Amino acid sequence: MAGPEPRVDEAPEEALADLRTRLAEAERYLRIGDLRARRVALEEAAGAPDLWADQDGARAVTTELGRVTADLEEFDALDRALGDAEVLAELVAESARGGEPDASLAAELAASVGSLAARVGDLELRSLFTGEHDERDAIGELHAGAGGTDAQDWAEMLLRMYTRWAERRGFGVEIDEVTEGQEAGILSATFIVKGRFAYGLLSAERGVHRLVRMSPFDSQHRRQTSFASLEVTPLIEDLPAEVEIDEKDLRVDTYRSSGAGGQHVNKTDSAVRITHLPTGIVVSCQNERSQHQNRARAMQILGAKLAERARAERQAELDELSGERTDNAWGSQIRSYVLAPYQLVKDLRTDVETGNVELVLDGDLDRFIEAELQRRRATT
Repeated sequence: MAGPEPRVDEAPEEALADLRTRLAEAERYLRIGDLRARRVALEEAAGAPDLWADQDGARAVTTELGRVTADLEEFDALDRALGDAEVLAELVAESARGGEPDASLAAELAASVGSLAARVGDLELRSLFTGEHDERDAIGELHAGAGGTDAQDWAEMLLRMYTRWAERRGFGVEIDEVTEGQEAGILSATFIVKGRFAYGLLSAERGVHRLVRMSPFDSQHRRQTSFASLEVTPLIEDLPAEVEIDEKDLRVDTYRSSGAGGQHVNKTDSAVRITHLPTGIVVSCQNERSQHQNRARAMQILGAKLAERARAERQAELDELSGERTDNAWGSQIRSYVLAPYQLVKDLRTDVETGNVELVLDGDLDRFIEAELQRRRATT
């Protein structure tokens, strides 16, 4: 897990020694040695003349090889950068012993230590991803809750917040469906975040989010509390064998997408809504250009939600057998965002808080996400 940032008063040599220790620990728990052996085996498999006789198998091999190679290159580059910083620290110390410290070298070293600390922290974050689907893309669903128009406006604010968060991390975002609110905001939205570990990260945000502010929709400008919830599902390309979708179990409706000037989605006459009758799960897509494309995307999302439902049911059975009582994540408030009478965002699971509400609503969520991932690791 991510370690502390270097202290302002910490000597560069001490900070680098700490980073070297953390990198050595990361090499152990990320099993870098095993990854090197795995890369050799994957390279041999990728070089087989009959590799593409099994196209699914070939794609699995090349995809894994790409990820393993990227992980090893990242680790080795970080190791080299740390070595360069250690050499630079020696040069700074030598110049100081000469009586006239080199200010430019010292500034370069300080910048290098800060950059290395951030990179090592990102590497350590990998240890928190232990779930089967953590590396996958994520399907996010936002729903306005109690609070009327304020809640619908709040749901739209959250959609922007998660879009900005994804952009900050270099992830792609695809908004597949938006149902506009009656007066303002949105009733619901479905979006996909594309990037490695998107699901592992965004799953830490699953739950109910509470907003307290002076309502812009109240003529007397009274304080209003409103709620919106986020569901997160891994986007699974190849569904497990136990997930079968029978066409007879589906009700497919087509309609024209709506929205204020196409603010969120493309205008189209071929939006698709699919209802899975046995479970009542409803999925929609209106972002693609054709009814066929919208249906294909909606079916993919439905399959992912059915797979997640099956996984949750299996876990519930195990919990019942073990006698454990689990809380229902849906409907549980995880975080409060207070805009009035004071400024505060506080996570109720980890007690992480900040007074810079504007920055959080602009997508600065990593401190909250990492704290929740660490809490999960500590309780498992």
